[in-house]
Amino acid sequence: MAIFLSLFLAVASAFFFAWIIYWIDRYEKEPLRLLVGVFLWGALIAGGGAFLINTLLGIGFYTLTGDPALTDLFTGSILAPLVEESLKGLAVLLIFLFFRSEFDSILDGIVYAGITALGFAAVENAYYIYNYGWLEGGWGGFLWLSFIRIILVGWQHPFYTAFIGIGLALARLSRKPAVKFLAIPGGYALALFTHSLHNTLAYFLSGIGGLLLGSLVDWVQLFIMLGFILWVVHQDGKRIAQYLKVDLTEGRITLAQYQTAISPWKRIRARMNALQQGKYRLTGRFYQTCAELAQKRYQLATFGDEKGNAAAIARYSAELQALAQQLAE
Repeated sequence: MAIFLSLFLAVASAFFFAWIIYWIDRYEKEPLRLLVGVFLWGALIAGGGAFLINTLLGIGFYTLTGDPALTDLFTGSILAPLVEESLKGLAVLLIFLFFRSEFDSILDGIVYAGITALGFAAVENAYYIYNYGWLEGGWGGFLWLSFIRIILVGWQHPFYTAFIGIGLALARLSRKPAVKFLAIPGGYALALFTHSLHNTLAYFLSGIGGLLLGSLVDWVQLFIMLGFILWVVHQDGKRIAQYLKVDLTEGRITLAQYQTAISPWKRIRARMNALQQGKYRLTGRFYQTCAELAQKRYQLATFGDEKGNAAAIARYSAELQALAQQLAE
């Protein structure tokens, strides 16, 4: 019973956090097939691979030193961050390399990285809650460790790996050679540093006081990241406003539709209103197409006609016009 409940809590919380990340990506939603793919990578490849590598190398280090305390410190502060961020980051790198047309903003990097990390966290949390919660402390231990792993530190893995996504996005978006050269290793280094910092503090701090201090450090970092994400969402809105204006000028969309397309809150309100008219999915597709079209124009202006940006613009323009007519009916 406890093992299934551990798995349920870990996976359900990961899905809920992933939905929050998906919801924050208000303008141009990433393809669900890619999001499901990186989540599964995080759970199966990164989660399973990290468990195997960390265990084997930890045993090897202990064999060499014979010191359990030093082994715990090495595993938590050096080995785990290096192995886990490398395996999680590889999923984001594959999206960056093979699905570049779906990787065109800093927020995209954060979304792919965050959902990969949540797949990893689902596996790790299930393991910790069952083995170190239930097996060591019964239901009291189960509840306490569930609170720690899901509520207190549930966002930590997405926070670490987000730096890898940001680094990859900056390398793609910037035209400055120095940024392209430094962004990817810089993002990876920040992921390692923040992960190692958390684990090191957890090793040295003990008791409720230590837990509170460690949690304070974690949540201050998380709120800083949240502020950065809100700024990125605002910048994405400005970009869509810039590159969608031609559709307003040429009459493909109305002023009200344009104002809704560039406002996340108005888009939510428009979809809620569309429920009463039976046009919820149609309205969602219309505003998604607005964002896709604007992003393709941005890609064409920034990267040129990579993988058919001009053809995609023509396709989205025609689709937008057809959707606008359906909404008017």
